[in-house]
Amino acid sequence: MPKKAKTPKSLKSVLKSSSKVKWKASNASTSGSDILRVGLVQMRCVSSAAENLITAERLIREAAKKKATVVCLPELFLSQYFCQSEDHGYFKLAEPIPGPTTKSLGKLAKELGVVIIASLFERRAPGLYHNTTAVIESDGTYLGKYRKMHIPDDPLFYEKFYFTPGDLGFRNWKTSVGDLGVLICWDQWYPEAARLTALQGSEVLFYPTAIGWHPSEKKQYGENQKVAWQLAQRAHALANGCYVCGVNRIGHEAPAGGDGLEFWGGTFVAAPNGMIIAEAPTDKETVLVVDLDRRFMDTQRTHWPFLRDRRIDAYEGIEKRFID
Repeated sequence: MPKKAKTPKSLKSVLKSSSKVKWKASNASTSGSDILRVGLVQMRCVSSAAENLITAERLIREAAKKKATVVCLPELFLSQYFCQSEDHGYFKLAEPIPGPTTKSLGKLAKELGVVIIASLFERRAPGLYHNTTAVIESDGTYLGKYRKMHIPDDPLFYEKFYFTPGDLGFRNWKTSVGDLGVLICWDQWYPEAARLTALQGSEVLFYPTAIGWHPSEKKQYGENQKVAWQLAQRAHALANGCYVCGVNRIGHEAPAGGDGLEFWGGTFVAAPNGMIIAEAPTDKETVLVVDLDRRFMDTQRTHWPFLRDRRIDAYEGIEKRFID
């Protein structure tokens, strides 16, 4: 077993403080290119897209005021989570990408000088829709999009009815603030997605997310479900020696009636050693601003050299559904 990586002093203080409190906003100044300051927006979504866009803009401004240089919004932030039922009426929520929302956010990105990661419902063509995240550069330029590759179909998460699986592959985005990987929610459970994105150079993996409890199941399964959600992403951070940001929404939503879903918030950042270094509450609107030290990536990867020791000659079969 390789010896434990030594943590740089700048990250030691963060890890020490995070062991005492669940969440603390960062207000320290960045120190050159070694530090990437991320802003993670945890918000409550309502039925009005206009209201949600206003809320998102307010929270992006708050992150920029705290000197975040890249800001990530939660999954499908312009609406309540409509996939709780199969209803053709919700297709009217979709829009082209690039389109009106990326144009609006592009103006905001340019004004504030921040990179924006925005999860949207994409209308690609009649009858063809995707769960898509747009990446917008700090000068307002639309860089491109990632289409969600793994599409769930579970009670109250009927995404296969709405979304065609992504066909753009896994991508790293070379932005003005660094190399950023973008995946979406259900992608969180697949180590292959994190690995293929990290292998392209991503320093941070962002996961815009909409995940919550079935109220009737929360008492029995709730804590285990939330722990598993964090654990999977912490493992991606450790295995790839990079930072991982899970960005969730909050609030109870029942657009289809019934019990609905209680979104558990808990937006968090995992460091390259798998430790959670910042975490938002489960029930409060939060702009989580966190400094990520690039030096710790190199330290972690040289002490625990998982990328070096990968047996790329021995992984035949990984592309199969099952080896039988």
